[in-house]
Amino acid sequence: MVSDNELGLFLRLHREAVTPAEVGLPTGPRRRAPGLRRSEVAALADVSVEYVTRLEQGRDRRPSPQVLAALANALRLNWNERAHLHRLTKAADPSYNCRGQIAPSREVRPTVRALLDRLEPAPAVLLNQLSDVLAHTAGYLRLVGPIGLLDATPANLARFILGDTRARSAYLDWDYLADEQVAALKQGPFRAYPPMAALADELTITAGDVFTRRVDTVPSLPKASGVFRLAHPQAGILRLAYETLELPADDDQRLIVHLPADPATAAALDRLNNQHPQPLRLVAG
Repeated sequence: MVSDNELGLFLRLHREAVTPAEVGLPTGPRRRAPGLRRSEVAALADVSVEYVTRLEQGRDRRPSPQVLAALANALRLNWNERAHLHRLTKAADPSYNCRGQIAPSREVRPTVRALLDRLEPAPAVLLNQLSDVLAHTAGYLRLVGPIGLLDATPANLARFILGDTRARSAYLDWDYLADEQVAALKQGPFRAYPPMAALADELTITAGDVFTRRVDTVPSLPKASGVFRLAHPQAGILRLAYETLELPADDDQRLIVHLPADPATAAALDRLNNQHPQPLRLVAG
């Protein structure tokens, strides 16, 4: 049984990530952890320690907008994190499902296809909310084809990273990417959305603790950008930066573009692209 206390998890992890110095508090020698104490968050947000405890433990999941704003200020949340905090109070209702019964989109709009075409030869992939691969550039095929990510039909990024043993060998920062995959799946109604619930049940069986432990401990807000290392069979060790672009709500899709994070990786990708020129690949819906 996985935890459904996403609001409490989010608040606790952000409390533990803020140092006393960041909020102008002294750092005493008797601290056992670098983050803020509940009492300090309560003082900064002008609420009781008992109330902060109830929120973190999931015994109160409906704080007022004023309290949410005060907590966001105390925890130094950015705009994206503040919006997510408000969404979590709505999602605390087990029946909350903003996606209804609509099936995951597999349609790729013509303008999005044209955008992918313009991105070539950069490795870029279009995913739906289940992390199904809907379309990708030839550069992405050259990048992940040799490690087996696109072997399944349909290919699915979360299934590969969390459940395929080849992913651990290929992704040298596998733990980080596994966290990000679970965070992306949890964003939104998660198990209240039937197709996502079915995928979560599948991953519980196929990936086991790799998945279920992260559901309990990883907040449902993936990073929009980052850097990871990939051991490519032909190009060697690549350091890749990625940027995630969310498409409008009507699509409920995200476009992930990969860029070289250092000159050596840029040169390696250039050699790979020159060796294997291929056209844009669109996955049949």
